[in-house]
Amino acid sequence: MSELHLPWLEIAVLLPLLGAIAVSRISSPQRARRWTLWILAASLVATLSAWGDFVSLGTVEAHDRWDLLHALTGHDLLVLDEFSSPLLAMVSLLGFLTVLATLKTKLQRVSFESLLVGQAISQAIFSVREPWLLIALLAISIIPPWIELARRGKPTGVYLSHLGLFVFFLVVGWAIVSNTAEGAWLHYFGGVLLVIAVLLRSGVAPLHCWVTDLFEHAPFGSSILFITPLVGAYAAVRLVVPEAPDWSLLLLVWASTFTSIYAAGMALVQKEARRFFVYIVLSHTSLVLVGLETATPEALAGGLSVWFSSSLSLAGFGLTLRCVESRLGRLSLTDFHGLYEHMPNLAILFLVTGLSSVGFPGTIGFVSTELLVDGVIHKYPGAGFAIVLAAALNGIALLRVYFRMFTGRRHSTSINLTARPAERIAILVLVAVMIGGGIYPKPFLASRFHATEHLLKERTTLSDHEQEHK
Repeated sequence: MSELHLPWLEIAVLLPLLGAIAVSRISSPQRARRWTLWILAASLVATLSAWGDFVSLGTVEAHDRWDLLHALTGHDLLVLDEFSSPLLAMVSLLGFLTVLATLKTKLQRVSFESLLVGQAISQAIFSVREPWLLIALLAISIIPPWIELARRGKPTGVYLSHLGLFVFFLVVGWAIVSNTAEGAWLHYFGGVLLVIAVLLRSGVAPLHCWVTDLFEHAPFGSSILFITPLVGAYAAVRLVVPEAPDWSLLLLVWASTFTSIYAAGMALVQKEARRFFVYIVLSHTSLVLVGLETATPEALAGGLSVWFSSSLSLAGFGLTLRCVESRLGRLSLTDFHGLYEHMPNLAILFLVTGLSSVGFPGTIGFVSTELLVDGVIHKYPGAGFAIVLAAALNGIALLRVYFRMFTGRRHSTSINLTARPAERIAILVLVAVMIGGGIYPKPFLASRFHATEHLLKERTTLSDHEQEHK
């Protein structure tokens, strides 16, 4: 395996972890935010450097040079490949921009040490391939949101029951898969348990109520960081797609297809802005899973592309909504608020990020959704039609919410509601990536197709074993 020129991955993971210890000793919220920003900025530089270093090597996968973890364990634990390299940079970018867009008036309610720990865990998840280590990190990742819920005195039963089952099915499923022969019925049973685990973590209906509960009770920013990287999809690619039998993937395809339409329909009728955002996220998560589980080159590349574009778009969309909420509290969608005159920049950013998430032409979401539909419709015509229907419903829901929030009447207030420079910068960075990727998508799509070839080789190996068993 090739080596990166520097231990970028260890730097990216250890910086937020060590930074959380330092920030926990800072009593001033302003200083804690400033330190957190610098730590996440350095971590972002490390992930971008790792991505650039990896591309310059022209290899399939690479690990850190002077790998401390390799010296301690004898294994290459932190590994970068063409599939994970842009996702790791994306996760790091989202963490940095979320803190950047946090208003000073909300600093007292933000736990920066918890955010840094969660960021370190997320970046570690997207840096590992060894299954048991990945499972351990996925299990640990549910702890910071639970601590935040408990610290705020909010109910944790729904969250813990669902994600506790996720960890249980993940551990038992992989224990069975890794200790039974391919082609045996018990091996297939383990694969089914892994499928159920992915359904739980991804919030596929009817196993999605923990997501709405999390957004209802946890801070909006940390909820966005926990959901939008689509960690459940990463578990599906690393653990399910190479191991699960074809019939279980078919079950996952139709469960995800149903969820994409169901969630889009629910987004249309929501009476509260935050719950509307939750259902938009669930609909897009399901679209990604449809592409990943179809397991054809075009569909898989489409799923990987929608994954990257949706995570960025939905994060920008969520941050815009968070900026509005930080000024006015949670917004009801039963009335018109007429906020455009007071916050035109946020209104435009809200519309652009939302349209990108539903695949509007000229954005990275458009080329990604087009590729996904083209790949899925040849194998599952019904699922391809469902993707188009879900995108249409999401688009209608988005415009409905935009008109409810920003038009309809004059909003009277003596408070300055305009976006702060840090907020505009955070969301404009995401908008620039979305539009830039839409105008010149070739490098991005080429990367996703290369990743697809590597992932399908693993799937083909399993299919060959199945045929030999038969």
